[in-house]
Amino acid sequence: MNEMNLNWEDVQLFLAVARSGGLAGATHLTGKSAPTLGRRMRALEISTGRDLFHRHARGYELTEEGVIFLNKAVDLEARVSGLTTSTHAGGQVTVKVSAGSWMTHVLCTKAAQILRDEETIRLQFISAEHVLDITHREAVIGIRNQRPEQIGLAAQRIGEVQFAGYAVSENIKKWVQVTNKTPSARWLAENRDADVAIEVNTPRVALDLAVSGIARVVLPTFIGDPDNKLMRVTNPIEELKHHQWLVTHQEERHRPEVRTVINRIREVINQLHTLRV
Repeated sequence: MNEMNLNWEDVQLFLAVARSGGLAGATHLTGKSAPTLGRRMRALEISTGRDLFHRHARGYELTEEGVIFLNKAVDLEARVSGLTTSTHAGGQVTVKVSAGSWMTHVLCTKAAQILRDEETIRLQFISAEHVLDITHREAVIGIRNQRPEQIGLAAQRIGEVQFAGYAVSENIKKWVQVTNKTPSARWLAENRDADVAIEVNTPRVALDLAVSGIARVVLPTFIGDPDNKLMRVTNPIEELKHHQWLVTHQEERHRPEVRTVINRIREVINQLHTLRV
């Protein structure tokens, strides 16, 4: 990618659309309207001479050329932004932590435990259903559902995650579908017996619908079991069970601030899996 010939703001908007899987999610990240983002993406395709997206009613899907462009854009972003650990006035060091929606939710509820007595650490949580590229410094610490294969990353297995169907009552038979590419979303989309009544673009909204009594939802058991408004309406879904990995960059993991956050996140997740029903 020749960044000299590109508008850096367009590249940033492209990253937002690609990471969100469409215009709607990117509006919240960028503050731009969907029509504006659509025009900017088309202008970027014209300026690069590449078709970057397949446009569907449910969102934007990267083409093969779009994936190539994304990798180059992420690398450019890293070079423009510098390392993900950055020092602020007063000596605070930012440590970026990426995870899916549900694990980010758990980590946010335990932020005080992670930060305890550490005035020099500033946490930045990045909730993303796609895998951020730690190799290119999109994050310092990541929670993943599979062991990474990239050179330069360190990984440790930290537990096992199970999923099940939840609702306020077994009498509720319809499902809410999250329109993303997570394994749970694909499982529901491929389940011919599932009667989907509502589609949403974020997992949190799906949970809200389930709690309101409108539909069933697929949740990790560490989210569904502690919710006293919900009950399991299916057995654990064997196809969705997976190990969980804590991933860091080899060059970053020995920094004192990063090591502290890693150890405390591991504490939180160990407690989570110990308490799981």
